[in-house]
Amino acid sequence: MTQTMLAAPESDSTLVSFWNRILAPKFLRFQHVLVGGMSRHSEAVMPLLPIANGDHALDVGCGFGDTALALAQRVGPQGRVLGIDCCQDFLDIAEQTARDVGAQHLQFQRGDAEFGLPVEAFDFVFARFGTMFFTNPVAGLRSMRRALKPGGRMAHVVWRRREDNPWLTAARDTVLRYLPAPGENAQTCGPGPFSMADPARTRAQMEAAGFTEIEFRCVDARVLVGSSVADAIAFQLALGPAGETFREAGPLAEERRPQIEAALADLFADVETDSQGLWMDSSSWLITACAPGAR
Repeated sequence: MTQTMLAAPESDSTLVSFWNRILAPKFLRFQHVLVGGMSRHSEAVMPLLPIANGDHALDVGCGFGDTALALAQRVGPQGRVLGIDCCQDFLDIAEQTARDVGAQHLQFQRGDAEFGLPVEAFDFVFARFGTMFFTNPVAGLRSMRRALKPGGRMAHVVWRRREDNPWLTAARDTVLRYLPAPGENAQTCGPGPFSMADPARTRAQMEAAGFTEIEFRCVDARVLVGSSVADAIAFQLALGPAGETFREAGPLAEERRPQIEAALADLFADVETDSQGLWMDSSSWLITACAPGAR
């Protein structure tokens, strides 16, 4: 399979460096939550994607490669899929998975979707829970649109409102009872998981990026938050809004860890549990759009 090469920046941005230094090790620790936990969203979304057998597809922010592999199954051996992510640690796992299943039409490259995507190279571009973290949303979305052939389709999945996602907000609110909110200069993962929750704002960003035929579809699905109460507590204190609050509080967070963990244990005590672990309500938008021009 001919490889599509990405243009590389001279150096990582501050945000990309933060993801690789601080967040990637935490994501690796909780891969079982971040892959298995999103499985119900993926199962709900994949059949709805406007993708055809033989398509050339791009998966932006592909992480551990589970969505890229699902796309590769959709396009079949006559198509091809390129997964990109800014964290090489994620791609190492994704590449091994692709080798294990013999998906020769699936490749991965390290790259920043806001910079250097090839122009008019893909029939379909996808992102699951990645576009919310673009430093410049319009620039990132425009880069995705330019990567599409004329008339090509895109789809991205983003979280809906905070109140629709208690799996993130309930733990954050619990932690905020004991710790101050992160300050203006806090190191963060980017604009945040709810930066594209407002359909009107996101539609305006996509229109500014050059997309047409923009449609929103609500997807409600429970997400895995941990294999046990202890695992769920550790996950929340490592990642997401609660984890950011805990990390930024530094020594004070460690001093108050026993009270915080006890409060989170109370929060998770009545959560739905099965053989996999704890499941909580969540809600996302599946947003589809088109690049102008005839296909």
